[in-house]
Amino acid sequence: MMKTLLFAETPASEFEAAQYDEAVGKPPASEAEAKLVTQQFAVGEKVLANLGKKKERRSKLIACLAVADILAIACSFLFASIVRFGYIDLSQLSNVLWAILPIYFAIALNNKAYQTSVLTDLWKNVSRSGVAFLMAASAMLLILFFFKSSSNFSRLMFGIGTVSAALSIIALRSLIFRFSKNYIGKTPYADLCIYDGVAIGPDRSEGAIEAVHFGLVADPSNAEAVNRLGHLASGMDHVIVHCPPEKRERWVFMLRALDVKSEIVVPELNSINALAIKRRNKSTSLLISAGQLRWDQKLVKRTFDILVSALALIVLSPLLLIIAILIRLDSKGSPLFFQPRIALGNRRFNIWKFRSMRIDMQDIAAGKLTERDDPRITRIGAFIRKTSIDELPQLVNVLKGDMSMVGPRPHAEKALAGRSLYWEVDSAYWHRHVVKPGITGLAQVRGHRGNTFHEDQLRARLRSDLEYVAKWSIFLDCRIVFMTFAVLFHKNAF
Repeated sequence: MMKTLLFAETPASEFEAAQYDEAVGKPPASEAEAKLVTQQFAVGEKVLANLGKKKERRSKLIACLAVADILAIACSFLFASIVRFGYIDLSQLSNVLWAILPIYFAIALNNKAYQTSVLTDLWKNVSRSGVAFLMAASAMLLILFFFKSSSNFSRLMFGIGTVSAALSIIALRSLIFRFSKNYIGKTPYADLCIYDGVAIGPDRSEGAIEAVHFGLVADPSNAEAVNRLGHLASGMDHVIVHCPPEKRERWVFMLRALDVKSEIVVPELNSINALAIKRRNKSTSLLISAGQLRWDQKLVKRTFDILVSALALIVLSPLLLIIAILIRLDSKGSPLFFQPRIALGNRRFNIWKFRSMRIDMQDIAAGKLTERDDPRITRIGAFIRKTSIDELPQLVNVLKGDMSMVGPRPHAEKALAGRSLYWEVDSAYWHRHVVKPGITGLAQVRGHRGNTFHEDQLRARLRSDLEYVAKWSIFLDCRIVFMTFAVLFHKNAF
């Protein structure tokens, strides 16, 4: 419903004059100024109307996900019945669906497969539903086993249906995810961003409005202003206020009266890069460092590293041997290249790589950035750098314990961002080394890889690295490993 309803008792022209008078302290000085106020108010109305549609649209998308899951499971087991028997066995098909669908939805709901966050993250979308279905299938097998009903049940049909359903769920959810981007906008959340005495930046959000155009003032003693804020916040997911420091205390008082999650933006804290806000002895504190992982987290991560690196070395050993031979035939010198890098605790270690440069032109200190068509790079070197094959020997570093499969990429001490050393660009660079460096990382799967010709390229990677340190989980590691396959070939790899 349009927010204009809240001003229905006051004619538009009278309201514009009144709200402008109250918020600014005087009525429009000229006809042109009054027209501008009217236009700005109309823009704000359109913003609010679009925000009001978001909840309805995301509810429809969540419903589409549920319907898609039902269709994927039903059609998959229908297909499995035809493959197994040559016809549709209604008895077995109905028994399977009546049993597996309730179990699936119970697990999927608990696994947050229908939360709004799945509309913003494809991995969450497909992984939560995929895991829920595999758990449901496993639970159904256990039930059949304990009740000794498996003898009257086609295992082949169930196997085909399970694999087909899992793939179908992932495929349909991926299609809905792509459609949702255009249907619901940049974000599925209805976030009302109020700017009071602060200019709206060029990267304005969809829900950005100026307080002055809606008669909003930071005055808890003004009942009309409080009422207006309450009406504007109705139906929103969040209310975020941008205002000068002198107005924050009053805005905080007003926001606490809302039945909507509310925030105050404090740009002065940007330079601190706080990870979270904590309460200590009735005082507010900022979490600055997450420290190292706990012993149990280290054990899980190390076990994951050993299993994955050992398996990868066994599977890829023929490729590693072929690449080593090709490098040796292409140019003189060892096929391997060892270089000091900065690792856990800001300590050095020697990283293993396939040699991609001519032996007499190697840059051990990494003082010069590589360029396109760099004369130092060999023919085979250009290929293995482009495909990231030159990084594969680092599996040995992982097995040795110098590195992890996933983590911030290790850099040479003299590596440059533009003309500055990395830690000269941002001293927070050292904070990324509270975990082991990785073969791949969050920054890499986000596309931040290749040379750092500009300081902003390093800052973007650093933000991702610090986010990884703060949010580590074994599931995040698994996700990054799978996502790495999509960025093996990259325009910035040369």
